[in-house]
Amino acid sequence: MNKKVLTSPSSFGQCGSEPFDLLARHGFEVINNPFGRKLTEDEVIEIASDCVGIVAGVEPLTARVMDALPKLKCISRVGVGIDSVDLAYAKTKGIAVVNTPDGPTLPVAELTLAMTMALLRKIPQAHHNLKNGVWKKEIGNLLYGKTVGVIGLGRIGRKVATIFRALGNQVIGHDLLLDEDWAKQNSVTMCSMENVLKEADIITLHIPGNADKSPVLSKNELDMIKPSAILINIARGGVVDEEALYESLKKLEIGGAALDVYAKEPYDGRLIELDNIIFTPHLGSYAAEAKLQMEIDAVKNLIDEMEKS
Repeated sequence: MNKKVLTSPSSFGQCGSEPFDLLARHGFEVINNPFGRKLTEDEVIEIASDCVGIVAGVEPLTARVMDALPKLKCISRVGVGIDSVDLAYAKTKGIAVVNTPDGPTLPVAELTLAMTMALLRKIPQAHHNLKNGVWKKEIGNLLYGKTVGVIGLGRIGRKVATIFRALGNQVIGHDLLLDEDWAKQNSVTMCSMENVLKEADIITLHIPGNADKSPVLSKNELDMIKPSAILINIARGGVVDEEALYESLKKLEIGGAALDVYAKEPYDGRLIELDNIIFTPHLGSYAAEAKLQMEIDAVKNLIDEMEKS
């Protein structure tokens, strides 16, 4: 039986050899991503032409790709999001699609806190000044006393909410699926998204985005945010209208923003011109301990699915 598997994430195995060791013990031949970046459709088709499984990143796994991989039985995503996979078509082809929903929760939640503190205390600006020989004391703001608005209360959003509550912040939240018991137990006040945008000092997004890829936060929503408030998106690229955000930040209609995800990656848009924004290159889950565990879990998921077939 053919047992070739493509490991497509560009950094797969960098935090430890255990995922590769696990595949080898179960008799799989591994084809690793040779480019060190996100694969294109054509590259997946070429590299995985003889594979029965893909341990997947965020490369496009479309109907065209699946049609070109006749032996493919399982796509096992390292991480939560599977919007890069044509799920409906995979089902018609009998291809199992699985993910690791718990792995990114803590690292993404901690990055949200880190981004918040960096924005409030202007850490990037102070670092840049000192690196360039400028001794300038930036005046920032306290986290204490701020109202935190969490939009999207799935696994990650709930962890973010509990972290800020533990630090003494008032937390207000919005989610389409209201869980009143959880909210009451964790002292989170549930309200409309409009109220979150208008009332929160810190707004953090943890939502999957619209099915049609349109922004959840466009100019109309951004205009609701207080001029002193900060916005953090570590959810999905495209959730925030980046051009509208540029205008809001440039005109100081929003106090600041932090982005880890972008509509197009690598990002090269106009937001780079601004000083009141922090960027990271889609590294929300890139904590060594969590990343390694996600890779191990993704491999175990693939092995379990292959044993069923």
